[in-house]
Amino acid sequence: MNPVCEVRPVGQDRRAQRQFIQLLWELYRGDPNWVPPLIMHQQEIVGFRPHPFYDQNPRECFLAYVNGKPVGRIAAIVNREHNRRYEEQRGFFGFFECVDDQRVADALFTAACQYLAEQGMTDVRGPVNPSLNYELGTLIEGFDSPPTFMMTYNPPYHDKLISGFGFEKTQDLFAYEGDVSMLATLDPKLNFVVEEIRRRFNVRVRPFDPKRFEEEVNRFLDIYNRSLVGTWGFVPLSPGEVAHQAKSLKYLLLPELTTFIEVDGKTIGAGFGLMDYNQIIKRLNGRLLPLGWLKLLRGRRKISRIRLLSANILPEFQKWGFGLLALERMLEDVLKMGVTHGEFSWVLESNHLSRKTLERSGVRRTKTYRLYDRSLSDFSPRTAQRSA
Repeated sequence: MNPVCEVRPVGQDRRAQRQFIQLLWELYRGDPNWVPPLIMHQQEIVGFRPHPFYDQNPRECFLAYVNGKPVGRIAAIVNREHNRRYEEQRGFFGFFECVDDQRVADALFTAACQYLAEQGMTDVRGPVNPSLNYELGTLIEGFDSPPTFMMTYNPPYHDKLISGFGFEKTQDLFAYEGDVSMLATLDPKLNFVVEEIRRRFNVRVRPFDPKRFEEEVNRFLDIYNRSLVGTWGFVPLSPGEVAHQAKSLKYLLLPELTTFIEVDGKTIGAGFGLMDYNQIIKRLNGRLLPLGWLKLLRGRRKISRIRLLSANILPEFQKWGFGLLALERMLEDVLKMGVTHGEFSWVLESNHLSRKTLERSGVRRTKTYRLYDRSLSDFSPRTAQRSA
């Protein structure tokens, strides 16, 4: 007879909160591609420490136990701005981790779905940690290498467990890999696009100015929020999240990996990349203190890989290919830094323009991440149990 799987809400229980975080070290022990997260960041992004996302968005975390031992975790999240923006009652799940046992996964999803139904939600989407502006998706292809900075990683069986509870694919996200040797074989049409932009527009490109750090970060995040209004599932960062992101980026951002694009003196776009700090974070084993920060900052210019997160262009300029201009400005600096590889991530399956441009440049699609949807029609406050 199988032992009972019990699912309990974490709430304010400090011991349970520690178990929620430390479970990762149990589940991924021996996996050479897993990168231990920074514990302080995990505590924030889950909501165990203050984070502005949770100022208006309720959530509950759950732990699954078998014989008193934690074997799985999940968070159920209500994103009020998403529901206001899209006129939905959609809940979300995130931070899902589990042993390879459908029974345990079902118990976790049942608890999360029950909580969301009690909050008035009619559908659920995930995984998001905790929204599309942060880490998201289940890795379904590309298990042969570690994730880049701020990208998710999970065992191959997660897709089976999620689908086994009745979730269905709603959208895939892709990561593309390129290296410096590809520069010699770029499609000439891409260079033509850049030259045509320069011919048609009074355009200026420049890097981020660290002497005006707060002003520049706010400028970038303003472009980010305004440029993605038509993107599937996008919800703008709140003012509190903007301020928090600015603070978080202060010591991680390198001007060489940034571009602001101005037309007639007006900022219309911004490109943004980060060093693949996972190359250093992996060695910290989750600890920034007492010397982790020093190792991170001292080692960043020795990193050989970057992640290009975004090239955000205001909607009225998006058809011209200004994103290529943002990347061109960074290129010379990136080569001087000794970077040999770059990942472009993530790119929505439905973003045909960006995918076509990247694929024309010759980069390889190396990883695929999946988001899933499910109806909550079979859940109500009187049905669904929190244990199995």
